[in-house]
Amino acid sequence: MGLSKTIWTNPSEFLRIERPVDPVMFFAPAVLQDTARRFLDGFPGLVTYAVKSNPDEMVIQNLVAAGIEGFDVASPAEIEMIARLAPTAAMHYNNPVRARHEIEYAVAMGVKSYSVDSRSELAKLVDLVPAEGTEISVRFKLPVSGAAYNFGAKFGATVELAAELLRAVDAAGFIPSLTFHPGTQCTDPMAWDAYIRAAAEICRLAGVKARRLNTGGGFPAHRVEGELPALEAIFALIARVADEAFEGTPPALVCEPGRGMVAEAFTLAAQVKAVRDDAHVFLNDGTYGALDELPITGMITRIAVVEPEGRRRTAEAAPRIVFGPTCDSVDRLPGEVMLPGDIAEGDYVVLSGMGAYSTATNTRFNGFGALTIATVMRLDA
Repeated sequence: MGLSKTIWTNPSEFLRIERPVDPVMFFAPAVLQDTARRFLDGFPGLVTYAVKSNPDEMVIQNLVAAGIEGFDVASPAEIEMIARLAPTAAMHYNNPVRARHEIEYAVAMGVKSYSVDSRSELAKLVDLVPAEGTEISVRFKLPVSGAAYNFGAKFGATVELAAELLRAVDAAGFIPSLTFHPGTQCTDPMAWDAYIRAAAEICRLAGVKARRLNTGGGFPAHRVEGELPALEAIFALIARVADEAFEGTPPALVCEPGRGMVAEAFTLAAQVKAVRDDAHVFLNDGTYGALDELPITGMITRIAVVEPEGRRRTAEAAPRIVFGPTCDSVDRLPGEVMLPGDIAEGDYVVLSGMGAYSTATNTRFNGFGALTIATVMRLDA
């Protein structure tokens, strides 16, 4: 994956001049920094970035430039990168299950915030992490709908277990805190309402006041035409409900957006390899590449089709089955994709909002997966 040093006006200019035969991810630093400032200005607490969603160093550097001072890290590799690129930033090691050598590395690197969702993992932290000045956030889960997929299937304690763990964290001399994740691409603001009120109940059951409450990621990105996420409404709800649930003295609030922070700053262009018998469209990127998560989270509908000369196709849209380039039959985009009826071999399918879980999950299966990153001033196709 290479980064072009030229700054292009927009994706169409690059496609018209360069005529790439491999997929291209277009990055607009200005869009990323604007989104970061939207979180910094609107969220009522500390804004951290979930590195896993897009760990490219240029993303981290632009977020630091925009004023982000905290990062949610999930591995020693992410800890090392943040320590190098943002040495004064706070690191929250919020992967709830870690090997002992990973904990020891985090301690050596000065990490002072961890999450936990089980008795066995808390015992590891108590054994290996100095308590003084160190936060342990108990991660809990609820059966809340409204997200693209449920993180609670893998992580999170029940309310009852969370109360027990919070009490144990406090007794061991750590800074007691709580954390949750409402699920990726959570478009229902009431999910945060339910979780925040549950956090207050956990504190009541434990007899411990949480010092901080991490309201997670889950902030939605703009994936579907006509459905612009109302981030400011979510921020306002979080502030209001935290004040209500904790009777005017809420814990300090934290959020850790990944997708909601970075998705909008990238647009993907995949070339049409073939239109098979006017029925199936084959692209040079697919579910083993930068389109890996679409079968899980659903299809993005913010799509344009651009001719090699840079002109946008405007014919009436028709449903198409779209395959990726590999020889694996599961390499298919979900459902039928609405594409212009005159789409042709050599055209580029341009998908907006592709910054999250795309470059990070790209593979080289079957010899495909070469991906160029081009910097642009704006992302209109």
